[in-house]
Amino acid sequence: MALSDSAVSELLDAFRAGDGVDLVRESVRLVLQELIEVEAAQVIGADRYERTPERVTERNGTRPRELMTKAGTVELAIPKLRVGSFFPSVLEARRRIDQALYAVIMEAWVNGVSTRNVDDLVVALGGTGIS
Repeated sequence: MALSDSAVSELLDAFRAGDGVDLVRESVRLVLQELIEVEAAQVIGADRYERTPERVTERNGTRPRELMTKAGTVELAIPKLRVGSFFPSVLEARRRIDQALYAVIMEAWVNGVSTRNVDDLVVALGGTGIS
């Protein structure tokens, strides 16, 4: 898969600006957005603004989605479809377990549990620990 010309030109503009961490975040955003667009085109059966006999539905705008990365929060645009639904495979669906995990951490903190014990609890529940 190759990046489109517009994505490459946006990436080159970001490199020329040299914004440090913003450069990494923008690179991650551009690559993920291009992966999402390619996957959406495969599901639809046609690229954006393309008419083909294989087309099964049409685009109907986008919805915003924030993704937390090590480079920071990245804003992505997830395409909506007129018929059916689409969610890119490069992203995970939001899980309610995250909300439950936050509630457990807050409750432990309120009850005076030590940071080390809370960290052990988070790791035991499948998290990566707290900082």
